Amino acid sequence: MSDIIVLAAEQRERAGKGVARALRREGLVPAVIYGGKEAPEGISVNSREITKIFNTGRLLSTLIEIEVDGKKQRAIARDVQLHPVRDDILHADFLRLGKDAKIAVEVSVNFLNEETCPGLKMGGVLNVVRYTIELNCPADNIPESIDLDLADAQMNDSIHISEINLPDGVEPVITDRDFTIVTIAAPAALRSEAEEAEDAAEAEEAAAEAAEAEAQEGGEE
Repeated sequence: MSDIIVLAAEQRERAGKGVARALRREGLVPAVIYGGKEAPEGISVNSREITKIFNTGRLLSTLIEIEVDGKKQRAIARDVQLHPVRDDILHADFLRLGKDAKIAVEVSVNFLNEETCPGLKMGGVLNVVRYTIELNCPADNIPESIDLDLADAQMNDSIHISEINLPDGVEPVITDRDFTIVTIAAPAALRSEAEEAEDAAEAEEAAAEAAEAEAQEGGEE
């Protein structure tokens, strides 16, 4: 489970472009907290603090405890607006989360034991279909990442979501199919050799069948 991040915030009484620009000049980022059967609340957070979380790549998949005037609210970032040139954070939206809430988040996949993977050691190519998986998670049990072990993966293997051990209470958002996470693909040269061998075998079998048919016809005469 990823750690809960504490983020201090101040209540923002007014909204508007002028107010937002003034906050940014002070090193603050305007934001809003919504959901949880409560009214939306305008806040501002320290630009350095939220940027530090954003740079980890986990801002949208980490439980955050926002403290406003002594009141703590559990939330998760749902949208972040960036400056089109500088990539500074201009605004953030946070969704309140209740005690037993479940939330859909994108969780990154870690590929373990690539260096000892039999299929890769034979010259196979790691073909990653999904670098992240969208999961439904309890708000207090959001995994930081999902580990996929390649220690036993062979050439031409495909590893599906059903083969991943997910934490308790965590399930994939996609449930109507057993989707692929990664495959160990044969390199093009090996595929060509295999196809040529298969074609040769088929041609040899066809020639043998033709010769046998011809022999049968000669016998009948």
